[in-house]
Amino acid sequence: MSDAIPMEGRGRRILLATAALAGIVVLFGGSFLFMTNPDYPRLLVAIVALLVGVGGVWAFFLAMDLLVSQLPIRVRDTLRPYVFVLPALTVLGIYIIYPTIYTMYVSFFDFNLGAGAPTNFGFQNYVRAFSDPQLFVAFRNNLLWLIFVPLFSVSIGLILAVMTDRIKWERTAKSLVFLPMAISFVGASVIWRFVYYFSLFGEQIGLLNAIITSFGAEPVGWLRLEPWNNFFLITIMIWLQTGFAMVILSSAVKGVPGSLLEAARIDGASEIRIFFSVIIPYIGGTILTVTTTIVILVLKVFDIVFVMTSGRFNTDVVANMMYQQMFRTGQSGQGAALAVLLLVAVIPIMIRNIRNLDRA
Repeated sequence: MSDAIPMEGRGRRILLATAALAGIVVLFGGSFLFMTNPDYPRLLVAIVALLVGVGGVWAFFLAMDLLVSQLPIRVRDTLRPYVFVLPALTVLGIYIIYPTIYTMYVSFFDFNLGAGAPTNFGFQNYVRAFSDPQLFVAFRNNLLWLIFVPLFSVSIGLILAVMTDRIKWERTAKSLVFLPMAISFVGASVIWRFVYYFSLFGEQIGLLNAIITSFGAEPVGWLRLEPWNNFFLITIMIWLQTGFAMVILSSAVKGVPGSLLEAARIDGASEIRIFFSVIIPYIGGTILTVTTTIVILVLKVFDIVFVMTSGRFNTDVVANMMYQQMFRTGQSGQGAALAVLLLVAVIPIMIRNIRNLDRA
């Protein structure tokens, strides 16, 4: 029907849609600069992010749809599917791809937030990073997180998925286990600070110290107790991610054919043997997907360490070092280099996860 629109009216609509698109793109760029400026109130930044993220994308789609509607029918039918994905790709390019490329660029310069233009192109930031003994401490801690968080989160989540599937109050039990997922990492860290809290003077209000002092023992500075303090922080992430693993794996367990389980029981297999020889192999793809998802999350862990210890007492991780270098000391080049190292570590796992999803 759009072919019947007079050329003059169609031209005005094309011009209007093009101008609207240009204005929206400028709005996206301006909002990004606004949100990255630390001088503006955080509440105002959050409001702008919400308005631009929702309203801006919706306006972008409407403008694109108006522009495509003015084209001939054959061209319109070819382009319209791309209109639906273009807003997401545009936002992806502005807020993820561009910052990633710019971070790589900054990582090759001696870039200081207060020193103006970048200087000295080269690999000096990476050399400094690998020359810093604290980086190897952070790598060690990240390795501990990578081993223990996925291992315990997935294992406990799988056991709970199988066990709660056989009780009467399944929904209630799963809701209680999943409940920590509703809490942010910062909120969970604040909760657990009261669990580990250690007071040098006065009453011990920390849960663990209150318990042990009630039995006459001396209070313990849990977050200062090396190297066990890393495991105390890891416990928080396990507490948060077990519910996620349980919910995903529970749906997979329910998909195991009952005839397969019944055949194993008829053959005399015990429930433990069925668990390891039937259920786990059958849902192996889901287990791998959940594991890689948690691994990616663990590689980027920052909030828990920052809130609990700020990296002190040898609990630092790479993401926290990146934050400290970039926003505390102003060494943006060194912080960007650490960010690139994190990106390089995450990419292979993401590729593996995407390929696994494609096969599923």
